[in-house]
Amino acid sequence: MSIPARAYLSIGEVLAKLRGDFPDVTISKIRFLESEGLIDPQRTPSGYRKFTSVDLERLRYVLLAQRDQYLPLKVIKENLDALDRGLEPSPGSTPKPRMVALETAIAPSSFAEQSELRLSRQELLETSGISDEQLTELESYGLIEIKGRYFDGDALMIAKVVSELSIFGIEGRHLRAFKSAADREVGLVEQVITPLLRQKNTDSKARAEEVSREIASLSVRLHAALVRAGLHRAK
Repeated sequence: MSIPARAYLSIGEVLAKLRGDFPDVTISKIRFLESEGLIDPQRTPSGYRKFTSVDLERLRYVLLAQRDQYLPLKVIKENLDALDRGLEPSPGSTPKPRMVALETAIAPSSFAEQSELRLSRQELLETSGISDEQLTELESYGLIEIKGRYFDGDALMIAKVVSELSIFGIEGRHLRAFKSAADREVGLVEQVITPLLRQKNTDSKARAEEVSREIASLSVRLHAALVRAGLHRAK
């Protein structure tokens, strides 16, 4: 969605908004922070900077970190990168990102939007508790996939569950059946929503997304009920 013209601020307007909390800030300082890659304002066709509210908040973050925590720009830039990837930087001069809590419920809303979390391979290993060998095995079986340069929140959730299962001696090779079952369930959802997606009315896509979430939630509930019933029969 395009941002209305007045949603943008000039560098002078940004300076005016910051001056109340940071009286020493100057236009030269803002330009310097841009040159260091901490902000990246857009430009008008004539070359003037135009800042969004996000740019303004990033500037506030940088200036606060410098003033109150005495953090060097390198560390602040690492913190901003962590925030951009859905992580929460740890306090201190040598931040180690920690995971923002992921929703683990099986309500339809759990299947709504794709996680914006982006983790490097090392961050995924450290946060999930699995080893590099385990991750390689999970990748070979298609249980976890890297998307571009990063792993997403789904990959982390899978890795954390696998880490907990490994305590009981369950390895990646034992989990291929879960992947096959999940693929079949996804296929069933796609079979149901395909006719909706082919419709031309404006509500069809939204309806398809709603239906897919509902079916996904019900399928997980059914799976849990079947496992529970099977365990009861085994007693």
